[in-house]
Amino acid sequence: MMMAKAMPVKSIADIIKEHDTRFWRVLNHYVHESRQGSDFSAVTQVGVDETSSKRGHNYVSLFVDMKSSQVLFVTEGNPDSSGLERFKADLGAHHGDSSSIREVCCDMSPAFISGVEKHFPEACLTFDKFHVLKIINEAVDEVRRQEQQSRPELKRTRYIWLKNPENLKENQAATLEVLRIKKLNLKTARAYHIRLNFQEFWSQPLQQEETFLKKWYFSATRSRLEPMKKLHTP
Repeated sequence: MMMAKAMPVKSIADIIKEHDTRFWRVLNHYVHESRQGSDFSAVTQVGVDETSSKRGHNYVSLFVDMKSSQVLFVTEGNPDSSGLERFKADLGAHHGDSSSIREVCCDMSPAFISGVEKHFPEACLTFDKFHVLKIINEAVDEVRRQEQQSRPELKRTRYIWLKNPENLKENQAATLEVLRIKKLNLKTARAYHIRLNFQEFWSQPLQQEETFLKKWYFSATRSRLEPMKKLHTP
């Protein structure tokens, strides 16, 4: 089965020989009409992320029902407390209840965290896997950048340390193997293994997750690698 490819409104308007402003009016009318009858009373788990609405730095925040994958609300700007306040109002306008939200999945923005605590105090916060690994990858890359000033072997190896071993290209895997065989005791290699060890967190039994995370954090903070020691929410 082939999936339809998303097209810009302007391109669709050109195909049907219609002005895009009229096309937008039609779209807005039916989106508004559809949302009028929306019922969010069963929503208990919400995911939120940002995406660019145009080229450049024009962002919108998307609020999604984690159970049904339905987009509940879209607002301009990055996820923050004001966006959460607008979502809370819209939720109430569609028969939802902020006290019924039990979980919010998001990135680790301090402004967003405080917004969830303020507007959805009954909800548990879940940090999504993508953003957690993004912060760890940035720390690994910082170790590499610092070390390559004295270790030329690390030049042009950035993406080797940001991928899992099974995702490496053949030449990347060969380079990694050479660096290991030489037993160079690279700080970057140590940071890389700290990242790989962290990824085992998601395969831990529920009752062992907290213990595993504490052990991993203890190891990372005593690694003598400053970027890894400073891992925290931005």
